[in-house]
This record gives sequence, structure tokens and C-alpha cells, in this order.
Amino acid sequence: MNLSERITNLHESQTLAMARKSRELKARGIQVINLSLGEPDFNTPDFIKEAAKRAIDENYSHYSPVSGYLELREVISKKFARDNGLTYSPDEIVVSTGAKQSLINVVMCLVNPGDEVIILAPYWVSYTAMVKLAGGIPIFVSAGVEQDFKPSAEQIERAITHRTKLILFSTPCNPTGSVFTYNELSALANVLRRHPNVYAISDEIYEHIIFDEKHISLASFEGIRNRVITVNGLSKGYAMTGWRIGFIGAPREIAQACDKYQGQYTSGTCTISQRAAIAALEADPSEINYMRDAFRRRRDIVLDLLGKIPGFKVNVPKGAFYVFPDVSELLGKRYGNQIIRNTEDLCMYFLNHAHVSLVTGDAFGAEKCIRLSYAASETDLIEAIARIHQAVNNLTD
Repeated sequence: MNLSERITNLHESQTLAMARKSRELKARGIQVINLSLGEPDFNTPDFIKEAAKRAIDENYSHYSPVSGYLELREVISKKFARDNGLTYSPDEIVVSTGAKQSLINVVMCLVNPGDEVIILAPYWVSYTAMVKLAGGIPIFVSAGVEQDFKPSAEQIERAITHRTKLILFSTPCNPTGSVFTYNELSALANVLRRHPNVYAISDEIYEHIIFDEKHISLASFEGIRNRVITVNGLSKGYAMTGWRIGFIGAPREIAQACDKYQGQYTSGTCTISQRAAIAALEADPSEINYMRDAFRRRRDIVLDLLGKIPGFKVNVPKGAFYVFPDVSELLGKRYGNQIIRNTEDLCMYFLNHAHVSLVTGDAFGAEKCIRLSYAASETDLIEAIARIHQAVNNLTD
């Protein structure tokens, strides 16, 4: 079949690929514990579901404006002010079908073929694909576990050239759970001030899942607001992954461009989801703290158990619901005739022999690491890590 080069060159999301392999094993009756997907295991809070039910009864069943209902954008404007100290008017906000669409909207509206986009690594799996779809050139600036997986402002500035258009990163970070501090973001803001032609996308989708730090938005620093696009949504903090609500706060010209682009792509997102989002964002954020507190307990359990496994080097993630251990000491080991050459081999070994689904660090730009999601019950986490520990013990030099 004569498919386009665009699609034939596009790689499958490795997080979704591992989930698919897990389902295949489960279909054969194997009890797989899936720690590969980035999705809260909680249900959407009842007060949000009730708002959606009312919306159905009130016949919110027609097209909405492309950028979302004005009422929702007004609520998002208030949310930005309340939670982030940011001032975005409703016409600087665009609601999309998930934060993933919000991201690709911005990338497609800013990046021309040949533009360089600095991606802080480790990074979320889709960033690279998005940049390439826009014809951009990904430039990776990396940090390992010894830096808490956070590239410094000095590293970022050294990567800037006359072709740099955009810096793309997340805080809290998927896959590492690392959170950029005020001082670290202040240093990045200074870099942007020195390079007035460079924009930044701050992906803040895990904003409400932070344990030991305060969430800081890059756009809150003086003098750079007109070159920072803040991306957020309801998937993670509100356990609304399937509702598909994301949004941006951006300078008006960029917001208008995203509205224009989205108008030719999907138009406005689901009206029922938008009405549910109004209820979610109008509520006090303390309404969802129970999920954050549960993730903190799970994180501590996982860190304690992983710390006992030889060959696992782990930092302390301050947010999201992931642990991203460096497992380079296990590479080159054997299980019978099988050699664990890389983290993909290691993840397949854990899947086939421990029946635990994880994701290789290659997917996130960190070939020596693997990602474990602790968005699972404490019982499953304890059992999964016990299986992993036994599988590691079965490896030989």
C-alpha cells in the first residue's frame, strides 16, 4: 500500500505498545500486572460526573465554539490566576481534545521545517514525533539520575542556535516525576530573556500531583510571558483521561493561530466534557487531594522496595506517578541463553518472566532507564516489585 512517508516514518507510542502486549498475554490467561500506562487508577470524582449528567439532560449536544465554551474559558482564566499566578484572558485560552492535542496545535503553529526544537530529556514519548511531524529538528538536552533528570539552564543555553524556535519540557515530568524548582525555572527564564526569538512550551499536566515542592509555572516569571505557552488539562489530576480535555494559555496571536488550526482539524471538543470541566475547575483543588495523597503513599512504598533490588538506581520523584530507575548495571546480564542487551530486552524479560509490564527508557530518551507507573493499587505494586526482584535475582553475569 502506498502510504505517506509521514505515517510510515512515524513510530508507534511505546507506552501504548507495551499496554497492547500486556493485553495479549492477559488474553492467554496470564496474570500480568500493568505498570506501563500513565493513567490514574481512580474514577472521576462524582461531582464532576453529576455535572456531565446535567449537561446531557440540558441538551448540550450541539457544536461548541472551536476554542471551547466561553464559560469554560472564563473558568480556566480564573484557574490560572488562582493556582498559577497567571493572567490569561478567555481569548488567550484554547480548549482541545486532551493536552496532547493542545501540544501538537502549538507545535504545528510555531515550528517551520528546519526549525530546531530543544527537548529536555528524559521527555514524554510524543514530543519527538510532534516536532518531526511539523518538520522540525529535535535537539535533546539530557540529564541523568545524578541530576535528578533535570537539565540545567547552562546546558539548555549551550544548545541554542540561530535556528532554535522552541524549548519543550514538562514539570512535573513524565517519565521521571522530577519537578523543576523556582530557582531552576528562574534560571531558564533568564535564558529566555537573553534569547528573545525563542519560545517555550511548559507542559504542566501533572500540576496537581506534587508531593514535596510547590508547583511553579514558567510563564509567571517577569518579561517572558509573551513567549511561553502553558499547557494543562484534566486527565491526570482529576482522573479524567477519557474525557479528553486539555487547554493552553498563550499570547493572543498564538491562541488565535491554534484556534484556526484546530478549526480545520477537529473543531471544538466534546460539549459534555466541557461542562464537566467547568465543574472540576470551579471546585477547590483540595477536592482532589485524596488522589495526590494516595500517590505519595504508593511512591514511598515503591521507593522502599526498589531500593532493595540490586542494579536499580533510583532518585526520589517529587511529582506525577512514575519512578524512573537507572538499570544500566543489569545490561549485559543473562537469563539462560538470553542476553539482556538493552532496556527493551529487560522490559520484555520482565513481561515474559515476571509478568509485569514496564516501559523502556529508550521511549523517553534515556536508554539506561525504565519507567514504572505506580498508578496501581498498593497490593499490585508490592506483588509486581516482588516479581521484578525475583526476576533480577535469576539473572547471571
